[in-house]
Amino acid sequence: MANNVISRMMMSRRCSDSEKETDEVRSLVHEVAVLTKTFNLSDYIWLCRNLDLQGLKKRFEDLHVRFDNMTEKIMKEHEEVRRSKKKEKGEGGERVKDLLDILLDVAEDDKSEMKLSRENIKAFILDIFAAGTDTSAITTEWALAELINHPDMLRTAREEIDSVVGKSRLVEESDIQNLPYLQAIVKETLRLHPTGPLILRESTEDCTIGEYDIPKGTRLFVNVWAIGRDPKHWENPLEFRPNRFLTEEGTGKSQLDVRGQHFHLLPFGTGRRGCPGTTLALQVVQTTLASMIQCFEWNVGDGKNATVDMTEAPGLTLPRAQPLLCKPVARFNLLPMI
Repeated sequence: MANNVISRMMMSRRCSDSEKETDEVRSLVHEVAVLTKTFNLSDYIWLCRNLDLQGLKKRFEDLHVRFDNMTEKIMKEHEEVRRSKKKEKGEGGERVKDLLDILLDVAEDDKSEMKLSRENIKAFILDIFAAGTDTSAITTEWALAELINHPDMLRTAREEIDSVVGKSRLVEESDIQNLPYLQAIVKETLRLHPTGPLILRESTEDCTIGEYDIPKGTRLFVNVWAIGRDPKHWENPLEFRPNRFLTEEGTGKSQLDVRGQHFHLLPFGTGRRGCPGTTLALQVVQTTLASMIQCFEWNVGDGKNATVDMTEAPGLTLPRAQPLLCKPVARFNLLPMI
């Protein structure tokens, strides 16, 4: 679902039209995540710089060819539609532009201050898919797993959605602002399971912070995962407690947010190098999770009291050690065919 939401925003179309294409896109995104986090000997050991001892170079080349073929096909389809629409423009053929249209406009504009090549656009699409789909899917998976392990919280979230949205239509993005408990669930999920557990920064000049002299070019790793579990800032930090993000009355949002203004909660980083996709990620995750809560009961194992293993796996995006396997039981059918 995250793939198709991002794809519609980016290219006004699904990222795939068949189960085979869906598997291919999923495989590409997964391969990008795996190769990005893999330790490459050639990057750190001088004698190995021209050797492909781990076979990573071959995998990178294969990934490049597969992704290039996919994006080239999409761009050619887009350009064909653009040409036909230009011919119809005098007859009311103007259409709403998506992000790919905007990028192609810039690339075709000889007077543009920013020059974009075809490869630049493909790289941008890769960034959107790799950073925008895998992380959103992982956050949704962690949130649903936590709710399955806390059925009382799942029930509270569903009651909130039913009271605000009702049972005659599917929850929409515009409803999220009226669902403070759902927002609190997502915030608590990002606190315990940040999809960027480590943030890398590099100093651009010599500076002094506290008692430390930091030379220019120093690389700093910020442990976002540990900050979100620091007992100095969080009461019972290892417990999943969405109520910590609600007001004392429990009826509205607290001022504590995830957008980098509170340094004990930095799932999206902060400052000029903070995640540019924060708003989009929250919209996708919150709306997707709300739909899953509204439309389905979620069962795992053989009994009603079965729980989900919450073990984490190593990785840049903090994946689960075991994929979440559960059985959805429809409450009613409000989901459109996307």
